[in-house]
Amino acid sequence: MCVTAVESRPAGVILTPSPGGHRPFGARVKAFVMLTKPRIIELLLITTIPVMFLAEQGVPPLWLVFTTTLGGYLSAGGANALNMYIDRDIDALMDRTSQRPLVTGMVSPRECLVFGLSLAVVSTLWFGLLVNWLSAALSLGALLFYVVVYTMILKRRTSQNIVWGGIAGCLPVLIGWSSVTNSMSWAPIILFTVMFFWTPPHYYPLSMKVKEDYARVGVPMLPVVASNKVVARHIVLYSWVMVAVSLLLTPLGYTGWFYTAVALLSGGWWLWEAHALQSRAKSEATGAKLKEMRLFHWSITYVSLLFVAVAVDPFLR
Repeated sequence: MCVTAVESRPAGVILTPSPGGHRPFGARVKAFVMLTKPRIIELLLITTIPVMFLAEQGVPPLWLVFTTTLGGYLSAGGANALNMYIDRDIDALMDRTSQRPLVTGMVSPRECLVFGLSLAVVSTLWFGLLVNWLSAALSLGALLFYVVVYTMILKRRTSQNIVWGGIAGCLPVLIGWSSVTNSMSWAPIILFTVMFFWTPPHYYPLSMKVKEDYARVGVPMLPVVASNKVVARHIVLYSWVMVAVSLLLTPLGYTGWFYTAVALLSGGWWLWEAHALQSRAKSEATGAKLKEMRLFHWSITYVSLLFVAVAVDPFLR
C-alpha cells in the first residue's frame, strides 16, 4: 500500500509530482516494489517452484530454483508495471486501485514505463543466460501476452478478458518445467490447463465484489454485463472442468496417491463452495447474502495445496 496520502483529490485526477517535490527515498523504493504487484507474483511462484520438483522427481538444484524464481519475479514485475502504465487512466477512477503509485504521483508515468521495459529486458536475458532460452522465450511470451493481448486488447473490449487473458498467468507452470528439463511434456500442459480453468472462477468472485468499480470505468468484466446468477453458473462450469483436469496427472503416471488425495479433497471442497455460491446467487432476490469472497479466498488456498502436493508427491511414491 502506498505510503503517501491523497487528500481532496477529485476523482480521475492523476497527481504528478513537481520536479522539486519531496519524495522520501524509502517511500519511493516501496512505490517501485508496489509497481511489480508482489502479492500477485506470490501466486505465480507457487505454481512455478513445485513444478520444478515434479520435473526433477526430487529436489532441483537450489541455484536453479533461485535463478528461475528471481527471473520469474523480474518478468512478472515488468509485466505488472507496464499494466499499471497502460491502465493509469482507469486506475485513477477505481476505488481498489486509487492508491497505486502512478495515481498518487509517487512514480511518474515515464519512470514506470522505463522501469517496466527494463525489467522485461533484464528478465529475458537473465533466463536466457542463466537458465535456458526456452524458459526465456516462455517468460517473454507471458509478459507480452499480459501487456499486449490482455491489457491493451481484451480488457476493455470483451467480457472474456479474464478467460483468455489469464493464459499469461498459466505460463509460469511451463517455465518451471522447462527450467529443469529444457523441454515440454504432458505434465506441465495438464497443470497449465488446470490454471487456465482456475483463473475465471478465481477472479469472478472478486470482480462480483467490485463490479461497480469496473462499471464506472467501462471495463466489461462478466459480472458487469451479466447477472450474478449467470456468473455463478460460469463459475460452477469452469470449476468442474478444472477439478476433472487436475485428476489427469495420476493416470498418466506423473503423480501418485498423495497428489490424488489432495486433488480430490481440495477439489471437492472447491465444488462445494462453487455450488454454494450459485445457490446464494439464485436466492439474492429473497435477501440472501452472496458471500462471494469465500470462494475467492478458498481459490488461493486450493491452488497452494494442489501445487504443494505436486512438489511433495515425488518423495512419497
